[in-house]
Amino acid sequence: MILAFGGWLAWGVLAPLTPPGQKFVLLRSGSTTRKIAAELKAAGVIRSDKAFLVWHFFHRKRSLKAGEYLFDRPASAAAVHDRLARGDIYAHTVVIPEGYTMFDIAQAIEQSGLGSKDDFLKIARSDTDLIHDLAPDATTLEGYLFPDTYEFTRTQTLRDMVTMMVHHFRQVANSVGLNADVQQTVTMASIVEKETAAPQERPLVASVYYNRLSKRMALDADPSVIYAKLLANTYQGALHHDDLQIKSPYNTYRYPGLPPGPIANPGKSSLEAAMHPAISDYLYFVSDGNGHHRFARSLEEHNRNVSAFRRSLHRP
Repeated sequence: MILAFGGWLAWGVLAPLTPPGQKFVLLRSGSTTRKIAAELKAAGVIRSDKAFLVWHFFHRKRSLKAGEYLFDRPASAAAVHDRLARGDIYAHTVVIPEGYTMFDIAQAIEQSGLGSKDDFLKIARSDTDLIHDLAPDATTLEGYLFPDTYEFTRTQTLRDMVTMMVHHFRQVANSVGLNADVQQTVTMASIVEKETAAPQERPLVASVYYNRLSKRMALDADPSVIYAKLLANTYQGALHHDDLQIKSPYNTYRYPGLPPGPIANPGKSSLEAAMHPAISDYLYFVSDGNGHHRFARSLEEHNRNVSAFRRSLHRP
């Protein structure tokens, strides 16, 4: 009987088992060892839940950690038990590029299977206490969800994820010395971020907008109009001439000054450009068709640059 028991235990615990493809198993906090063993057996990760329980009985000083685990290669039940005891949980990689809006981030979170975009947006719109000390007038967390590559787990709440992004913003803001006029600076940085992907151009783009503000000229920033359309849930992927008449404080064609808050989440170089713009007398800029921009001091010069850009669109 001892030999039979030993053979059964060796078969159930020490013999490797190949799971049927990639298997994700979410073990919730508070689950009993018996329930964990049953879920692992149902997922095809271990051969015997009873053998797993016997093994745990002799190793019960090591508690099993809740979380999501990925099983995609041969492993014995003893190795599975060791992974659960170490808490080797699976992390979902979520890439948040510079310039993503809170709507884009919500979509990325949902696509990663970490929560619904609507629930994420509710938090981004309501939990402004996370940034209140730096930006007391912020009405959402737009601008403060710092773009980066994050590793999130299924055991984290959406609030945890948002808090991590805001904490990262605080770290970067501290590193560049952003501690005054935070909301205005982040708002300008968000516009700069959306206007150009070329880091070397960002201080010049920032100078254009600061120059226009000093002359009480409308900013005329297309990305702000797009954001107004996003807020109204009417943006269809392209901006049309009629859209420039939308009644929104984010429409910088109709309303002077900066919009009431950021229109995206800027990266470090855009924050630095908003804090330290180039010294220039430029008032206009337009794409050169090659990923950069032509800058102009007068409307006449700007119109020539616009004509050059339009001609470039029709070149073979």
